Amino acid sequence: MKTILKITKNELSSLFYSPIAWLILIIFTFQSGMAFTEAWDKILRSLALGYNVHNVTERLLLGWSGAIAGMQSNLYLYIPLLTMGLMSQEYNRGSIKLLYSSPVTNRQIIFGKYLSIVVYALMLVAILFIYYTFAAFAIKNIDSPYVLTAMLGIFLMICAYAAIGLFMSTLTSYQVVAAVGTLAVLATLNYIGNVGQDIPFIRDITYWLSISGRANTFFKGLICSEDLLYFIIVIILFITLSILRLQTERTKRSTTQNVLRYGGVIIMALFIGYMSSRPMLRGYYDATEMKKNTLTQNSLDVMEQMDGPLTITTYVNMLDENYYEFMPRYYNEDFKRFDKYIRFKPEIKLQYVYYYDKTSNPSLDRRYPGLTDEQRLQKICEAEDWNPKNILSPEEIRKMEDLSGEYNKIVRVLERGNGQKAFLRIYDDNMRHPSETEITAVLKRMVVKSPMVAFLSGHGERNIDGAGERDYYAFSQYKTFRNSLVNQGFDNMTLSLENLDAIPDNVDILVISDVRTPLSDKEQKIIEDYIAQGGNLLIAGEPRRQQQMNPLLAPLGLAFMPGILVQAHKDFNADLILASFTRAAGELTSLFYREYRYGDKVTMPTATGIMQVEDKGFTIIPLLTTDSLGSWNELETTNFVEDTARINPQIGEVEGANATMVYLTRKINNKEQRIIVLGDADCIGNGELTKQRNGVAASNFTVVTESFRLLSNGEFPVNTSREFSSDNGVYLGQKAGIYIKVLFMGIIPGILILLYLGLWWKRRRK
Repeated sequence: MKTILKITKNELSSLFYSPIAWLILIIFTFQSGMAFTEAWDKILRSLALGYNVHNVTERLLLGWSGAIAGMQSNLYLYIPLLTMGLMSQEYNRGSIKLLYSSPVTNRQIIFGKYLSIVVYALMLVAILFIYYTFAAFAIKNIDSPYVLTAMLGIFLMICAYAAIGLFMSTLTSYQVVAAVGTLAVLATLNYIGNVGQDIPFIRDITYWLSISGRANTFFKGLICSEDLLYFIIVIILFITLSILRLQTERTKRSTTQNVLRYGGVIIMALFIGYMSSRPMLRGYYDATEMKKNTLTQNSLDVMEQMDGPLTITTYVNMLDENYYEFMPRYYNEDFKRFDKYIRFKPEIKLQYVYYYDKTSNPSLDRRYPGLTDEQRLQKICEAEDWNPKNILSPEEIRKMEDLSGEYNKIVRVLERGNGQKAFLRIYDDNMRHPSETEITAVLKRMVVKSPMVAFLSGHGERNIDGAGERDYYAFSQYKTFRNSLVNQGFDNMTLSLENLDAIPDNVDILVISDVRTPLSDKEQKIIEDYIAQGGNLLIAGEPRRQQQMNPLLAPLGLAFMPGILVQAHKDFNADLILASFTRAAGELTSLFYREYRYGDKVTMPTATGIMQVEDKGFTIIPLLTTDSLGSWNELETTNFVEDTARINPQIGEVEGANATMVYLTRKINNKEQRIIVLGDADCIGNGELTKQRNGVAASNFTVVTESFRLLSNGEFPVNTSREFSSDNGVYLGQKAGIYIKVLFMGIIPGILILLYLGLWWKRRRK
């Protein structure tokens, strides 16, 4: 050990007597200081503008422009310059012969020289630790484990690069060649993850070999055993190869022996690396305060109930516009989409079935007009260099799985060992792939009963199968719409009461919307019985429907107000209500609170007010109201395009806030009954959910998701939201920015420059 430390000391002396080590240290300090000060500038500017800041630790140190994470992209340039002379200069000077003739072993030489670079790596990390120390005093509740995990990633990356550089330095007496060789190896390790991705076993090996993005998990605050072992294996591998290289120089062996020795070491490293990448052998530690790299508690609760095997089969229609994202070469990227789930259930298996069938793809129609589906498939297979015989025909896929109900779009089928199946879809939005919310919803409906939502029909109600603006297809059962009920864990059906004596027992939520013709006495009695028994329901009314709808509200002690609500606007008709969320709504769900806090609106064309006329034992909470100024219940004007609505107190029109959405609860039959009443059936219709108005931040989707969350007692949609971390403030003012710049871009790099000049002057005098 003393010999190793002596070699390390000599190597450090040689290293710091050269300008390269000092130059890299100074540049590293200046660049990281610049990133640190820029991040501070953004945060202080946001505070000065009155914005709240969250996740300050990440924004300051670990984001794309953070002082720690931002430096990883520069390390591959620095380290080869440090390591290029470790052994090359020994060859070049001829001093290697003295080492060989001295009582120093090959291991001692390599370990001593490598340890000097490790010490240098610690100095680089120490620079970053200065930023952390400063931030710890300046940030409210800094997330220290998160930062220290990122520093570990930086340190391991430097050590891995150094081991590679040391090995390359043992191969040549030319330092420049060693530096270029190190860059070449690093480039190869960055690229190799793209090699052989179409071949399963080769794909696993080359993907594991890739060094690209290996430190990213650390910068996210996650320590994964696979990535930790990767750096350790790479370090040990190249140090071992360096030792073998010296042994080859000192002890003559045959080419076969050398090949076996080198090959054995490489194969052993690959084997250990391959085994460490197997899901069942991985370990994790989430260092972030809010455990943002881990499933939320609701998802974890579902995973605990998911006993037995689980297979995720992706049916890829080669005529679908998104087929390329599911080609074998992207398997590992697709695998990562379920990584958080596989972490807690490593026996999850991913399978892929490729087929072709008729589906909506306008792009394909434009590119291959006049061709049959089979001919189009042939063109695609030629471009992908695939054999069409590996693609199932429409007849073959229908025997395996009927996907016509999924529009023959790309879809995943999740199947448990007990035979349960559920669809997980790809959506028509920018994100496309399901988030934790949608994945957990599909899994949860396998372990708990999905709420059945029944939409009343037979009296002109909104149609869940219709695509018109007034219909409810979008939020109820549009399968490629992320927020539709079918993708959030609900089942739905259309319900006519004509031939029934009661609401079916399997109905959990009844929706009654915009009844246009009066219900029969029998139908009215069925609904009243359902309410009396504690059933949950949503009632959505419309102006000019009060006569038909108010009998339905009578058991609740409510009524829709006569007339129509109006609101003074500059750019819109007066019958467009921009309803606001109440404080009471914000106390019910986190999304309601967000909308209330930011002042977002719900657009309600032609809305009617809701008033209480009798106490029926319900607790009534207004969720949406009109503005208290410039809004009233209009009783005269009916044409808001040609006429101007004016308040007329003489007929009872009073300026003030009116409720347009209320939430009712009561305890009955040993459960809590929940009812929502909307004063506008249009606000959740197809048209209003997709319409945009200039200057209006509409949150109509929130009305849908949170209403059904309340009505399902919080079971669905699955809540995967997280609280903000507690590092949500700083102790510095905006004027501190200039002092931070002076300190980290001036004083600290200046001290290093003075130290180097002092050492240079001392050396020159000697």
